[in-house]
Amino acid sequence: MGQGARKYSEQFLEAVRRRATDLYHLSGDIEGHDLDNWTQAEAELLRECASFSRRRAVVINLGGIVYTGEYECSVAHDYSPGEWKEGDAVPVRLIGDKLYLKRPNGRELETTVVKRIG
Repeated sequence: MGQGARKYSEQFLEAVRRRATDLYHLSGDIEGHDLDNWTQAEAELLRECASFSRRRAVVINLGGIVYTGEYECSVAHDYSPGEWKEGDAVPVRLIGDKLYLKRPNGRELETTVVKRIG
């Protein structure tokens, strides 16, 4: 990496790759814009977690009950939206109003339950 280059988690890079691929398809599969697509995807994902006061949410079905858990980007320890796909089995712990989701890298994403349906 050159001077000033950023070091990202594998999960973040995978999310950027998926978004860049989406941008490629949205532009009509026009080749030769790989760097533009990557740069735009990276910028979009960085903006998602740029505001430390901004809260994000995950939704998980746990035994037929659907929980919405909010988390703070500032304490998400490099969590990148898109680490899980719909239907993925995600190990979770529910303690009071806290929902802890085990991430693919072994760390947990701590969320606060804000909605429960079921």
